[in-house]
Amino acid sequence: MTSQSPFLERPGAVAGGGADSGVASHYGDPFREQRLLADGQAVVDLSQRGVVTISGPDRLSWLNTLSSQLLLGLQPGQGSETLLLTVQGRIEHWAHVVDDGATTWLITEGGEAAPMAGWLDRMKFTLRVEVTDVSQDWSVLGATRALPGLGDTVVWEDPWPSVGVGGYAYSGVADDEHPGAERPWFEYLVPRDGVEDAVSSTGLALAGTLAAEALRVAAWRPRPGFETDEKTIPHELDLMRTAVHLAKGCYKGQETIARVHNLGHPPRRLTFLHLDGSQHTLPAGGSAVVVEGRTVGRVTSVAHHYEMGPIALAVLKRSVDPAAALLVQDGEETYAAAQEVIVTPDAGQVVGRATGFLRAPR
Repeated sequence: MTSQSPFLERPGAVAGGGADSGVASHYGDPFREQRLLADGQAVVDLSQRGVVTISGPDRLSWLNTLSSQLLLGLQPGQGSETLLLTVQGRIEHWAHVVDDGATTWLITEGGEAAPMAGWLDRMKFTLRVEVTDVSQDWSVLGATRALPGLGDTVVWEDPWPSVGVGGYAYSGVADDEHPGAERPWFEYLVPRDGVEDAVSSTGLALAGTLAAEALRVAAWRPRPGFETDEKTIPHELDLMRTAVHLAKGCYKGQETIARVHNLGHPPRRLTFLHLDGSQHTLPAGGSAVVVEGRTVGRVTSVAHHYEMGPIALAVLKRSVDPAAALLVQDGEETYAAAQEVIVTPDAGQVVGRATGFLRAPR
């Protein structure tokens, strides 16, 4: 567990909940904070995140053998992300990765840092690596632009939504038309006891996690613990574009990754929802998505965007018609929803496929 953020003591700060407990959801004006963040004029306190370090000369080659992404040539300061999978190809751990030339830094959800560090520590064997959960010592700050005021701070730049080398796009949207292209994202690692000074040095306003989440949802960017459950495979969330290298060496879960990609289809698909804005409430995450009285999926993330209004991400059965009228059911409340396809229903089964929606590795 990490300590409570000092920014919660600021006037107007409202504490977040769930995975974002311990930091501010907003500071009194969520929409203004969202606009400032989108314009690069605000920074978000993400001190609830977990941070794990890997040191030692074998760190990148060792992590490369365990995870879904090719990390052998990772250059200092280059942002990547990787998955640790089960034998069945399901996502067990998910981390943002950046190396500073001496240490590899993994940023994950706060509750996942200790389990991930423990999992990695059991995999060391005789290799020259040291795994440490440093969440108590380091904070994360989020922003939509580079912040030169933070000096030589280690920073992770989100590769989303570019299709990386060895990656594959499961959406039918061209990279330059992908909504994620409008949301550059940077996560800065700063000492926890110096986080207030770090924010002051940027000269920017503070935005809460509600602002960051609204921009994330609008960018179709999945988040661990929100879009994932115990059955999630990367194909369902369009993570093949940034978190999986299809031509790297063997790792746990690779057989499922290759089989679904080449011969099958992911059983579920991520979709973007425009929610009916006539109500004064939003559905809760986990609410059922219904078509003609039948539950076909669940809402995974919900936000109120400063321009688009109520929006959400949802994971649906692959067979759901993209043109179907959807309802989101949250207890007694029902919300009409229109879907915007992220992962196409015919995603996968690349072998023998004519060129079209999906784009091959570069």
